[in-house]
Amino acid sequence: MVAMSSASGSALCFTDASSSPAIRRDLGSFCLPPSTITFGFVDKPIINLQRLRLSRLKPRAANATAVENGKQDSDEVPTPVVIVDQDSDPDATVVEVTFGDRLGALLDTMNALKNLGLNVVKANVYLDSSGKHNKFAITKADSGRKVEDPELLEAIRLTVINNLLEFHPESSSQLAMGAAFGVLPPTEQVDVDIATHIKIEDDGPDRSLLYIETADRPGLLVELVKMITDISVAVESGEFDTEGLLAKVKFHVSYRNKALIKPLQQVLANSLRYFLRRPSTNDSSF
Repeated sequence: MVAMSSASGSALCFTDASSSPAIRRDLGSFCLPPSTITFGFVDKPIINLQRLRLSRLKPRAANATAVENGKQDSDEVPTPVVIVDQDSDPDATVVEVTFGDRLGALLDTMNALKNLGLNVVKANVYLDSSGKHNKFAITKADSGRKVEDPELLEAIRLTVINNLLEFHPESSSQLAMGAAFGVLPPTEQVDVDIATHIKIEDDGPDRSLLYIETADRPGLLVELVKMITDISVAVESGEFDTEGLLAKVKFHVSYRNKALIKPLQQVLANSLRYFLRRPSTNDSSF
């Protein structure tokens, strides 16, 4: 169990009472300076997560052509996948959307992204066994550069999901956001304790790779970046995949331009597990 203590404007300190004596000796009282958000070239404090605008996401009225008597128009609804990729293109943020063979040209999605102050500089479609993949390369309209602000990256993700729910209401039964904003809520709910998996490994001397799989929810990308940077770990780049009810994340992280040492890896993993657990069951059920 990781114990955390901090004061306003002061360093954040950790001790680990459950670790082995050797780890406790190495970890000791592990104190870090006040944190800032560092995502790519962004370096700024995140003060209020409410700045992320979710007002465009509104519950949808049932679409009679797609949903009738509480049932989808097909026996098998494909799993929606939305990927926000910061790694594959050095000059643009790549967004990929897959929903079996049901997606059209997604012109509405591109227009919605433009309303966020973004340009779709190129788009392409390819087919494989999982369906039709629509990929967009996106830059900020005012600078022509890739998106680096975690709040705007999350707004992109939610905008794409919002359009999926609007134009493909049957997707709401497969998406975590369908419970709040879709026509049909998911028939199954992900148990957060079971769904959450965290792995950290070295990716050379200068950075580490952080893998997270957990139950999806609105604002998760921003919350994860804030949680990581709260212990002064820099998030350099990564990929955020929304696959049905799950979020699958890969972040390149570093501490003072170096890969994370083992004690800090443990602090980060334990902090994320504690943060992501958030059981929804009643206290009386424990």
